[in-house]
Amino acid sequence: MKRKLVLAIDQGTTNTKVLLIDDKGGVAARASRPLSIHFPQPGWVEQDAGVLWRSVAEAIDECLAQAAGAELAAVGVSNQRESVVAWDRKTGEAAAPCIVWQCRRSAAFCDDLRRRGLEPMLIERTGLGIDPLFSASKLRWLLDNIPGGQKRAEAGDLCLGTVDSWVLWNLTGGRVHACDATNASRTQLLNLRRLDWDDELLGVFQVPRQALPEIRPSSGTAGEWAGVPIAGLIGDSHAALFGHAAFEPGSVKATYGTGSSLMTLTGQPAFSSHGLSTTIAWWQGPAATYALEGNIFMTGGAVQWLGEFLRLADPASGAAALALEAPGAGGVYLVPAFAGLGAPYWDSTARGLISGLTRGTTAAQVARATLESIAYQVRDVFEAMRQDVSVDLPELLADGGASRNDSLMQFQADILGRPVVRNLSADLSAIGAAWLAGLAVGLWKSAGELRALPRPEDRFEPRMNQTERDARCAGWREAVARARLHGAAGEP
Repeated sequence: MKRKLVLAIDQGTTNTKVLLIDDKGGVAARASRPLSIHFPQPGWVEQDAGVLWRSVAEAIDECLAQAAGAELAAVGVSNQRESVVAWDRKTGEAAAPCIVWQCRRSAAFCDDLRRRGLEPMLIERTGLGIDPLFSASKLRWLLDNIPGGQKRAEAGDLCLGTVDSWVLWNLTGGRVHACDATNASRTQLLNLRRLDWDDELLGVFQVPRQALPEIRPSSGTAGEWAGVPIAGLIGDSHAALFGHAAFEPGSVKATYGTGSSLMTLTGQPAFSSHGLSTTIAWWQGPAATYALEGNIFMTGGAVQWLGEFLRLADPASGAAALALEAPGAGGVYLVPAFAGLGAPYWDSTARGLISGLTRGTTAAQVARATLESIAYQVRDVFEAMRQDVSVDLPELLADGGASRNDSLMQFQADILGRPVVRNLSADLSAIGAAWLAGLAVGLWKSAGELRALPRPEDRFEPRMNQTERDARCAGWREAVARARLHGAAGEP
């Protein structure tokens, strides 16, 4: 008898991956498609929504071709979060580009919300502070800039949604307009406690409810594709936490991508005093599970930037290789605040800065400082989490593209003073989505079964002594203070 497989779609910012995952957690087939990112103005980041969907469809076809005749039990979807799409309900055609999570075009609108004194209410309802990262201000921009956008949305002719809802709409041939609770929790329109769109928040952003997707659990049938239940929907960072089998409070994971997300479970909603967001980790079963999250805007993206700045043939891998030529940064610090700083600072005025340069500083040392900036930023968020939660956080779980770098992972353990446990799978978000879909259709019966599946990992133990760690972290804090001062001074 053929094994049943889960089709797992991981729609990311720079590529779309599709996997077939069997009941033992193994990957039976894999396909991917790269995606372009466009920067039409400084601070603006967008993608072609139609191309994004075609990347999903093409990767599905290629993946299934590798396993002809495969019997599918379910489809699971993970996706880039906070990015938003608007499309015509009748034609299914995108009405505007997909505005990507990194985009800052709604900064002025966010500044106005802050001046109106709305931030305390928004945090209390949604767990999120005011920042262009979150989806609602992007939706407001779309409605203001799509011809007749507000009227079309109010009439129900325009659909608005996060990327999971765009993928789901297309998978179901336009029959289902829905998103999962994790993606909804990143919009700043969801009432965290009621798990529904909040009418007062919809009024603040003037987003019509009828244009928004229905909110569904992360694990449960949301529609069908080719007769197969689409049974898992979840934001990629949440999916990675689930893929680590981090089902209980006390674990912290960091996903190292273009930016980075740290997340730790709290069970019930817990609100941070140290610059973290409250979010839904997943909704599986009768109730949602909550988490604290710290979002870092620029981690792996800083390495890409440096490689481009140095005109390296392969920017990201070239800059990472250059960093290995230096045993240390030589007192150089790079703060990649190219679009401000996220958690735990949330300072939109901060700007990128390199400090500690001397006449003898080498390109390799600057590359090393860029790589180390990832670990310092992760440490900042980890320490904020330690102060906010009541359980011990003994280690850091790591995943994502930049976690492949052994030198970075060792430095991360050193600067944290805690072990780093790296998941060796490059597909953790897809695996998390597949697990949630499989649970919904009974392919796996419990979290215990999932925890027992093989998870290839390795471990980095801290080697740095406390004196050196304290000195290096003091240098980093001084560099961050300078970056924030530079922005506050209003310099270009």
